[in-house]
Parts: sequence; C-alpha cells; structure tokens
Amino acid sequence: IMSTQYKPITAITMGDPAGIGPEIVVGTMLSEEIHDCCRPFVIGSIAIMERAAKVLGKELKYNKIEDPSEAKYEFGTVDIIETGDYDTDSIEWGKVQALAGRMAVDWIMKSIELGQAGKIDAVSTAPIHKGAIKLIGVKEPGHTEIYQNATHSPYALTMFSCHKLRVFFVSRHMSLVDACHYATKDVINIDKELRKVGIENPLIAVAGLNPHNGDNGLFGREEIDEIEPAVKAAQEKGINAIGPCPADSVFHIGKSGKFDAILSLYHDQGHIACKTLDFEKSVTLTFGLPFIRSSVDHGTAFDIAGKGIAGCISMIESTKVVAEYAAKQHEKKEA
Repeated sequence: IMSTQYKPITAITMGDPAGIGPEIVVGTMLSEEIHDCCRPFVIGSIAIMERAAKVLGKELKYNKIEDPSEAKYEFGTVDIIETGDYDTDSIEWGKVQALAGRMAVDWIMKSIELGQAGKIDAVSTAPIHKGAIKLIGVKEPGHTEIYQNATHSPYALTMFSCHKLRVFFVSRHMSLVDACHYATKDVINIDKELRKVGIENPLIAVAGLNPHNGDNGLFGREEIDEIEPAVKAAQEKGINAIGPCPADSVFHIGKSGKFDAILSLYHDQGHIACKTLDFEKSVTLTFGLPFIRSSVDHGTAFDIAGKGIAGCISMIESTKVVAEYAAKQHEKKEA
C-alpha cells in the first residue's frame, strides 16, 4: 500500500543478459501495479529485451531515452536507456560470458550515475552473475559492494523485507568463521536509516549467535563479550535496541511485527528465516546509498534462462517494495 501520492522514479536494471533478468524485467514492465506505484524505466538493451519478450510470447513498445526526464511512463510502453552498442547476437542464454558481465556492470554504473545526479529515487536490480563480472576484472563480489564503492558511501546496509519482517545483516559474503569475529556496530546506522523512512524510535532486536545465546558462556562467550556490550552501547546512545535474543525464536516473534527490525549476525541466519517464510516475496534492500536499491533474492538461474518459464513475482515485489520505501523517504524529506 503506497503511503503517499508521490510516485518515485525507479530505474530497473536488466541484470546479466544471459540469465533470467531480461525475462523477469519484461514481466515487471507488463505489471500494472508497478505503474500504479512508481514511474519505472529500464536500463538495458532493447535487442535483449525483445528476445526475452519473444520467448515469453509478449509484445512491447519501446521508447528509447537518454534521460529519465524524456520518459513517458505509460503502461504498455517500455522507456529504456541503452548504455552502448554491444554485439547482442553473441550473447548465449545460460552461459558465463565476459560481454554479459560487461553489459550488466555498465547498466549498474548508469543507475549509479543517475542516482548520484538526483535523477532517480530508487533502483530495482535483476540478478548478475559473479563469474561473469569477474571475467571483466570486477573485484567486488556482488551488487551491494559495487554500489557502495562507486557511490563512496560510508556504509551499505543490507535489509531483507519479507511481509512484516525487516532483517538487517552484520556480515554478508564472508565465511561463517570470519562472520563470528565481525563486530556488531550496525545498530546505530539501522536506527538512522529507519528514521529516514518515517519509523520513529525503531525497536531493533539483535539476534544471538550461539544456541540459547550460549547459555551464560557454557557454549560460546560471544553474547557476553561482544553482543551484550554492543547492545548496551547502542542503548546509551538512545537507540531502542534489545538483545541478544535467541536466534531460534527471534524471527518467529518478529514476523508478527513486534520489532521494527532484526539484526541477523550472519548471512544465512536471516536468509533462511525470510526465504522459508516466503521465498518469492523476500526482497533485498540496500540502505546508506544516495538512493534506495532493491533486488530479487534469487540468482541468474542460467539453467532456465531463455525458456520463458522464469517467474517474475520476485522482481515485481522488489520494484514495488523499493518504490514504497523511496516514497516514504521522499515524504519524510518533504515533511
């Protein structure tokens, strides 16, 4: 439900052109509810999108633009920014290719350029392939790190949105052993970002790391030595944080909406909870950038790319949720 009449200008990047990105972007641009909640346009390739529309048996009209100000934002027409002339005929479905990596990264960089110029409110990203971007020398493991580094943002907070759950992560792409030693300093930034979208004095539950919170040090002292002091330090700064809360129940309690957010201590702890609750409606949001970015929670699905069977529910949800948060941010700024 949109909280405001403001319809954020939302860029949709096509992801790896060899994956299911182009197909799910076609499905998203054919969704009326997307046009109701935001002003969407695509950053990608008309030739690739056309090919995806063909396998889906859909027909689209295109309006090639250089700038979001030239877009029509009409349902049935895809406003699209292209970033160059590529040999799109050489792109093979379901294959790791350097050109596909190049295109995916060019589209991301274009969204960053527009975001930093204040021309868009939000970005919804289709999946990229880590192997393909590696072939062109990209050092970052994924979207979040690319966006953070390219925008020179002091932090990039990953948040999963799934029904009433908002789950943030202390660590993302690192081994579990390393994640255990990663200090929990994120509560202050989470508080700041949630206030920007109109949540006053957000209640943040910090998950424990060990079974039963380590049972007073019987198995693991991380709760006593690291997490409790971090929660106390946040409380002393006036932040409404609680914890550590046993991780086996905190997500169950959170799904009723009891907390405004939960801080998960490592990648899978929160991912498993959200994806089990509703895989298709789990959306990743990135806060801390000059604009809000969202993404589907699945990969490029090379095994089914080009077969016209990829479901676009996640991409529609990703675009809807990021538009909702961007509208709230806009409303808060205007207030």
